[in-house]
Amino acid sequence: MEVQVTTLANGLRVVTDRMPNVETASVGAWVDVGTRDEKAEINGISHMLEHMAFKGTERRSAYDIAEEIEAVGGHLNAYTSRENTAYYAKILKQDLPLAVDMIADILQNSTMDPEELERERTVILQEIHQAHDTPDDIIFDYFQEVAYPDQAMGRPILGSVELVQSMQRGTILDYMRSNYSGSQMVFAAAGNLDHDHVTRLAEAAFAKLPKQTEVTRPLPTYSGGDFREERDLEQVHLMLGVNGVSYLDDDFYTASVLSTLFGGGMSSRLFQEIREKRGLAYSIYSFLSSYSDSGLFGIYAGTGAKEAAEILPLISAEMSKLADGIAADEIARARAQLKASILMSLESTSSRCEQMARQIAMYGRPMTVEETVERIDAVNESGLKKVAQQLLEGDVTLCAVGPCAHLGEKPKFS
Repeated sequence: MEVQVTTLANGLRVVTDRMPNVETASVGAWVDVGTRDEKAEINGISHMLEHMAFKGTERRSAYDIAEEIEAVGGHLNAYTSRENTAYYAKILKQDLPLAVDMIADILQNSTMDPEELERERTVILQEIHQAHDTPDDIIFDYFQEVAYPDQAMGRPILGSVELVQSMQRGTILDYMRSNYSGSQMVFAAAGNLDHDHVTRLAEAAFAKLPKQTEVTRPLPTYSGGDFREERDLEQVHLMLGVNGVSYLDDDFYTASVLSTLFGGGMSSRLFQEIREKRGLAYSIYSFLSSYSDSGLFGIYAGTGAKEAAEILPLISAEMSKLADGIAADEIARARAQLKASILMSLESTSSRCEQMARQIAMYGRPMTVEETVERIDAVNESGLKKVAQQLLEGDVTLCAVGPCAHLGEKPKFS
C-alpha cells in the first residue's frame, strides 16, 4: 500500500492509495454528516440531498451526469448513513479527471431543480414504502428507534412520508451549505494513480468549498425497550441487542471478534446452536454497529411463529455462556475471519478507497494493515470475557415484526 494524505487550504483532506497493477481507479467524497445530525423536523434530509445532488448542476443536467460517466464505462453512486454521506465513482484510470470533476460539481453546484425535486420526492417515497414492505429491512430501523428513542440517532435514514412530502428546495440547499465544507469532507482515491496529480485535481475542482463548519453532536442515550408489530407474515423477524461500543473505544476490536465468534459465520455459536443443531431458523447472525461515540451489539433471526418463542431463551442462554470462557481455537478462528475479510478487501479499489476515507474520518489518519492485524491479534480470552460481561449487564432491546403472539416476555441476558 502506498497511502498519502494532503490537507488543502480549505480543510479538505485528500488521501490516496496507489495500486500500480490495476487499470481502474475509485474516487469519492465522504462528508461527515448524516442522519444523527438532523433536527426532528428535517429527518431524512441527508438522504434526500444525496438523491438530489445527482439531479443537475449549473453545468450539467441530470441526464448529462448519467451520460458522461457511462460514456466512459464508469459508474457513479452514493449512500447515506447515520454519520456520513458518501459520493463515489469507479472509472478507468485515464478518466480520473472526469470523475473528480463530476463529484466536485454535484457537491458544490447542485441547483435542486424544482421539477427534478418533485420527481425525486416520489422516488424516495417509493423507497420508504419498499423498506416498510420488507420486514427484514425495516426491523433495523425499528431496532435503532427503540434503542435510541426520541433522538436523532434513533430516527430512520430515509425519514418519514410526511417529512419527505413537505421538504422544501430552500431547506435542502441551506442544509447543504451549512454542512458541506472542506473540513467536514474527505476526498479519497485508490487505484492506478499519482497522489500529487489527484491532489491538484481536487484542489482545483473543490475550490468553492467553504473552509469550516462547526458540527456538534449530542451524546446518544441508549435505552432498552420492547417493540412488536403484528403482521400477517410467514416468519417472525426478531432483533435483540444491547448497548455496544464506539469505534474509538479500546474494546472495539475485542467486541468485533466477539460478534464474529458469536454469530458471524457458519461455525459461530448462534448458527451452530440455533440452525444446525435445532433447525429453528434459516437466518441468524450477530452484528456490531459502532459510531463515533456509541454503538449497538445486536442479533437478528428470522423464524416461524412457534419457533420464535423457543429461540429467544436460547439466544439469551448463548449470550450468558460468553462470560463463562471461550476456547483458544474459537478465538483464533474468529480472528482469522476478521483478518481475511480485511485482506481480501484490499484487492478492490472501491473497498480501499472507502476504507481510507472512513479511517481518516474516524481516526484522523489512515491505519496500516499491519496495525489493524496487530490489534485483532491482541484480542485474548480475558478481554473477550470482560466485554461479554459488560454486554450482559446492559438492558435488552427487543424488536419483532410478524406473528408475535407466541413471543412471551423480553429476555434478559444476565
